[in-house]
Amino acid sequence: LIRAAVREGCPGPLLATLDQVAAGAGVLGVAARALACVADVLGCMAEGQGGLRSGPAANPGWMRPFSYLECGDLAGGVQALAQERDKWLTRPALLVRAARHYEGAGQILIRQAVMSAQHFVSMEPVELPAPGQWVVAECPARVDFSGGWRDTPPLAYELGGAVLGLAVQVDGRRPIGARARRILEPELWLAVGPRQDKMAMKMVCWSLDDLQDYCQPHAPGALLKAAFICAGIVHIGSKLSLREQLLQTFGGGFELHAWSELPHGSGLGTSSILAGAALAALQRAAGRVVGTEALIHAVLHLEQVLTTGGGWQDQVGGLMPGIKVGRSRAQLPLKVEVEEIIVPEGFVQQLNDHLLLVYTGKTRLARNLLQDVLRNWYARLPAVVQNAHSLVRHTEECAEAFRRGSLPLLGQCLTSYWEQKKLMAPGCEPLAVRRMMDVLAPHVHGQSLAGAGGGGFLYLLTKEPRQKEALEAVLAKTEGLGNYSVHLVQVDTQGLSLQLLGGETST
Repeated sequence: LIRAAVREGCPGPLLATLDQVAAGAGVLGVAARALACVADVLGCMAEGQGGLRSGPAANPGWMRPFSYLECGDLAGGVQALAQERDKWLTRPALLVRAARHYEGAGQILIRQAVMSAQHFVSMEPVELPAPGQWVVAECPARVDFSGGWRDTPPLAYELGGAVLGLAVQVDGRRPIGARARRILEPELWLAVGPRQDKMAMKMVCWSLDDLQDYCQPHAPGALLKAAFICAGIVHIGSKLSLREQLLQTFGGGFELHAWSELPHGSGLGTSSILAGAALAALQRAAGRVVGTEALIHAVLHLEQVLTTGGGWQDQVGGLMPGIKVGRSRAQLPLKVEVEEIIVPEGFVQQLNDHLLLVYTGKTRLARNLLQDVLRNWYARLPAVVQNAHSLVRHTEECAEAFRRGSLPLLGQCLTSYWEQKKLMAPGCEPLAVRRMMDVLAPHVHGQSLAGAGGGGFLYLLTKEPRQKEALEAVLAKTEGLGNYSVHLVQVDTQGLSLQLLGGETST
């Protein structure tokens, strides 16, 4: 329809109609989709010229319409967007940049929709730990067995979602964690890096100015800064200085250290689980306890504040123990519910003996994959819509395979799931990974790349138990695989654990 309108030289009426729909929608999801369609019209008008659609959306001319949307004035924002758009229609490069800004506007509305998850964040006051007493949060990683992408906004609230995931230890360790404590100085001390302090990147925030880049994901310590803001410990817009806020409420500042022993871009849900660990440790150090289900929603909120976006499957997978299905309904506010999957006695040990992780040596590129998937979903491409529906059906089939304790059936689930991921995000299977999967195929019931694909960890269900050395030998004989490694994995039955050093432990 869009291509026809552009080829016939009348995109104007289509743009005007989309403006009308967006301004009068009254529903954030519908308005965001209408803005995404405007971006498609502008992209189509560029006729394949003008550069990449993916990229920054920070031109000063668009900040006024963005500010209307941020304040909740949808009609005013859509009108201001249209006024600015009229200045960008003269050549392909400008059209593509205008399309980027319309996608940026849509992201504002998605963020507001996802932030409705805050309705389900609650906490209980508890005794404040003594200054200097560490609160340590430790978490497993997660492996997704079915349903991924359906947890991702806007699919999570437009269509609803169901994802089956496992909490897992890697090489016998829980690889993700954070620790927090109160300090006497009215400052924030941040550290990101290995668990042992020596190699960690450290920084000190003395003022609110030091926290202003909390919404720039690549800024040093941005996730930890966002955690202080989302936990309500620091109010970034307050007239009180950082020092005054900390002294007034806590009589001093905080130290927060977060770590992951997994490589960047692993596909095992690291950043979302890390956000959950940081929030849990920080809230307990501030004299509050947050339940795990509330923490799942708090991470959704934090990732919108951080502007990384993302869905809910990672924190469900890593913060909740064992094997479970997370679900969200097609509605706002966005609420996630979790069901534990009960498996036959002894099956968890069987899984531990047959499940392996292979690090492919490739870093996944989730951000570009995400943008492409969202464009295809908003365009309602029939193949993508059909695949999105089948993801949830497949999750229920996978849950049944777990209840039956059938490794061959689970292998079939993994193989089907990987095909679904490739339909959702074409290009998520690098050639070296395909070669690796082909070599391993005779030895496994099924296999898939973790997370969105593109690299990171490959997980597989072997036909025979305890096959780490055997598969290392198979891979060693194969040329062109790069810097891979094979890792043991076992189901974690604890999930998030919280410990006051010298004090209580809870899960």
